Amino acid sequence: MAQPVTVTTTSPHPHPQRWKTLGLVGVAQLMLILDVTVVAIALPHMGADLGLEREALTWVVSGYTLAFGGLLLLGGRAADLFGARRLVLAGLLLFIAASLTAGLANNGPMLLGGRVAQGLAAAILSPAALSLVVTIFDGEERNKALGIWSALGGGGAALGVLLGGLLTAGPGWPWVFFINVPVGLVLLLTLRIQLPPQPRPIGDGRLDVPGAVLVTAATGSLIYALIQAGDRGWGTPVTLILLGTAVALYAAFVARQRLAASPLMDVRLLLRRPVAAGTLLILVATALMISVFFLGTFYLQDHRGYGALRTGLLFLPVALATMVGASSAGRVIGRAGARALAVLGLLVAAAGMAIPALWEGTLTMVIGVSIASAGTGAVFVVASATALGQVQPHEAGLVSGIVSTFHEFGASLGAAVVSSVAAASIAGTSTTGFARGFTTGAVIAVTAAVLALILTPNARSSQ
Repeated sequence: MAQPVTVTTTSPHPHPQRWKTLGLVGVAQLMLILDVTVVAIALPHMGADLGLEREALTWVVSGYTLAFGGLLLLGGRAADLFGARRLVLAGLLLFIAASLTAGLANNGPMLLGGRVAQGLAAAILSPAALSLVVTIFDGEERNKALGIWSALGGGGAALGVLLGGLLTAGPGWPWVFFINVPVGLVLLLTLRIQLPPQPRPIGDGRLDVPGAVLVTAATGSLIYALIQAGDRGWGTPVTLILLGTAVALYAAFVARQRLAASPLMDVRLLLRRPVAAGTLLILVATALMISVFFLGTFYLQDHRGYGALRTGLLFLPVALATMVGASSAGRVIGRAGARALAVLGLLVAAAGMAIPALWEGTLTMVIGVSIASAGTGAVFVVASATALGQVQPHEAGLVSGIVSTFHEFGASLGAAVVSSVAAASIAGTSTTGFARGFTTGAVIAVTAAVLALILTPNARSSQ
C-alpha cells in the first residue's frame, strides 16, 4: 500500500543500521495493516459480548479506515513539518494507547473510540515511517526497501485473518487489540534508540486541518448514509439528507484545497486520466476485499456455526489468493498492459463473487471468494502502476498519498455497502442477504470493469 512520501533527501553515506531500521518500522506498518482485517473474524464475538448491532459492528471496521484515510495526507504533511522520527514515535505511542483502550472496552462507544484513535495513530505513523525508509536508503537499495514495504500489504491481509481467528478462539477477541501493546512497546523502546536523529525541519508551511476535517466528515456522512440505508431504506429523508450533506462537504473540501496556502492535495491531479483510473481501481479493489471478509465472517460463524479458528483457517486461502493475484500481475503487466489486466482482474472478481451468490455452501463460498480475491489482487497492482506510472518525480509523493487515501476510504465504503445490503442476514433474520451482498459485489466489479476499459490508458498513452 503506497503512502505519501515527500522526504527524498539522502545522506551521502548510507546509514549503517538501515536494514535493521527497515525491519523495525516494517513491523510497525504491519501492525497497522493487520488491524484492517484482524477484527473481521472477531466481529460476531464483539457483537455478542458488548450487545452491538449491525451498525455499530460496521463502524468497528469503518471507523478505523475512515480516520486512517481521512487524516493520512495530514499525517504526511506533519512529518514534513515536525520530523519523521518524532511522528513515528508519537504515532506508535498513540497506537499502543488506543489498542489498549479498544481491548479494555466494555461498551460500544469505548470500543469505537479506541478504533478511531487507532486510525488517527495510523495516519500519523504510516507516512512518517515510509519517509524514514526513503531517507535512509538510496539508489537500488531504496527500490528493494520499497518493494519489501509494498509486500507488507498482502502479507498483512493474510496474517490478519489467521491471527484474528487464533486470538479470538484462544484468549478472546480483546486480544486482537491487546497483542499490539507488548509488540508496540518493544518497538517504541527499540526505535527510540535505533532511529537516527534528525534536525527539526525548516519551513513555514502549515497543516491544513480544516481540509482534513472536511474530507473526513464528508466520507463519514457518506458511510453513515450507506449504513443507515440498510434499516431505513435508500430513499428515506434521513438517507437523502446524509447523502446531500456528504456532497456539500466534498464540494467545500474542493473549494478549500483551491484556496488554502498549504493544501492537502492538488485536486486537479484527479482530473488526469491515469490518476483518475488508478484511484477508481484502488477504491473498488479495497471495497471488494473488505466486502469478502465482512460477509464471509458472518456467513461462516453466524450462519454455518463455525468457530473463530476454523473461520480464520478457511479465509487463509482467500488472503493467499490475493497475494498470488498481485504477484502474477506484477510479472505480466508490462506485456499485457494495464487496461487489459484491470478489466480481466475485475471480471475475475465478478465471476468469483457470483459463485456464492448463486450457490450456497462453505466450499462454494471459499472457492468463489478466493477467485474473486485473486482478481482484486491483480487490480491492486494495476491501480498503483497506473496512478504512479506517469507522474513527475516531484508529484510522486502527493499522488501516492491520494492513492493511499482512496485505499482506506474503499475499505470504509465496502463495509458500509455490504452491511446495508446484507442487513437482514447479519442480524440473523434471513439468509438471503448474503446472496444479495455477493451479487452487489459482482455488479460493482462488472461496472468498474466497464469504467476501467474507458478510463485506463494504454501503456503508451500520455496524461
